Amino acid sequence: MIEHSELSQPVYKKLKDMILMHELIPGQKIVQEKIAKQLGVSRTPLLKALQMLEYEMLVESIPRRGMFVKIMDWQEMVEVFDCRESLEGMAVNLITQKKNQALVQKLQKLMEPFLSGVIDIAKYRKADARFHQTIIDQCGNALLKRMYFFGNIYAKVVQAGLVRAPEDTLPEHLKIIKAIENGNAEIAEQEMRRHIHNSRKLLVEHLKANY
Repeated sequence: MIEHSELSQPVYKKLKDMILMHELIPGQKIVQEKIAKQLGVSRTPLLKALQMLEYEMLVESIPRRGMFVKIMDWQEMVEVFDCRESLEGMAVNLITQKKNQALVQKLQKLMEPFLSGVIDIAKYRKADARFHQTIIDQCGNALLKRMYFFGNIYAKVVQAGLVRAPEDTLPEHLKIIKAIENGNAEIAEQEMRRHIHNSRKLLVEHLKANY
């Protein structure tokens, strides 16, 4: 049960976590009575929380049907990756200039479990999300971080899941880490932009083929 003087905020955070962790999946109807009972709150803070999530485009209200977890369309995903390419490219450039070996080790540790060739997709998906979040978190540019998180880019990336197979993206992650370790900011940015652009290219191809 959630206890808080302003209940809408913790309810919002809990619902957002449930969406990101796929406890509530894209397209699923949000049964408000059930969620309110599950969280131990009344309908009022729940409605406020849902309004906040609707503003962030994580849920949507469909007339005469109710509230649903939003399914990201392909065009929206392409736009998210456009933003990622610029922001994460800049972020990794800034990080590399700092020559932070502790960060290099942290990124290496995230990828180490998958170097044996046997990859658990669910675990890799979490490591992939954490890899990119860490680079944004540690970039040292507060405005860039606000643009990334207030734009809800991280949440949308997590919700979308893996665009390409780990066999394709793991070597790219390792190249990014190597460039950071070598202190080559220009190469690190190039590798990050290429990494994200490769996924964007696949999204665009799907968009052209199906719409």
